[in-house]
Amino acid sequence: MLICKWKKIPEDLQNEAVYKYWLILRKKNFSLFWKRGFDIAVSYMLLILLALPFLILAIAIKADSKGPVFYRQARVTQYGKIFSIHKFRTMIVDADSGSQVTVAGDDRITRVGKKIRKIRMDELSQLIDVFLGKMTFVGTRPEVPKYVERYTEEMKATLLLPAGITSLASIKYKDEDRLLASAEDTDETYVNEVLPGKMEYNLQAIRKQGFWRDIGMMFRTVGAVLRRR
Repeated sequence: MLICKWKKIPEDLQNEAVYKYWLILRKKNFSLFWKRGFDIAVSYMLLILLALPFLILAIAIKADSKGPVFYRQARVTQYGKIFSIHKFRTMIVDADSGSQVTVAGDDRITRVGKKIRKIRMDELSQLIDVFLGKMTFVGTRPEVPKYVERYTEEMKATLLLPAGITSLASIKYKDEDRLLASAEDTDETYVNEVLPGKMEYNLQAIRKQGFWRDIGMMFRTVGAVLRRR
């Protein structure tokens, strides 16, 4: 997770707006080192503790609808690298043939999917991605490539760090599906109205990045999920 030298960063990220954030993060490599160590240790322990609940959830998903247990979709993480995210499947097979943004009342969501999405259990399988180093606990949520292509020069600064399971933007926009429910074009509404707001929080998080701040955000996320439940 350490921030590499500026010249080794992909050329697509080398602009003046990103450079300001790179300078901030480059000075925090020690903190980022501990952040990665925390990710490995905690994700490993949680994967062991949650093995039985994961098995039960997998059986429920398979019994509810046809298709795989995990939903694997191309997402973008640190330095613009593409990876296949692990999410417990909450939608019907081939749901990607439509919009890649989910809205409230989306008829592509399965019965089990509706239940586990309410308490964000579909996101827990991303512990696998955290352990493998493709994601981190706290960071910008990983977007699909077509949305990353619409990033402004400054938004690209979020790609200096691995994508995360949770963030302040995730909490603030936890009901984005409802915001998009009435949109005529969900993709364009997301890119032009929702994404800029989320990115303001994500960029702010980079400016204030710190190990203990991340710990606080994790507890804040648990609280937000429990209140929603």
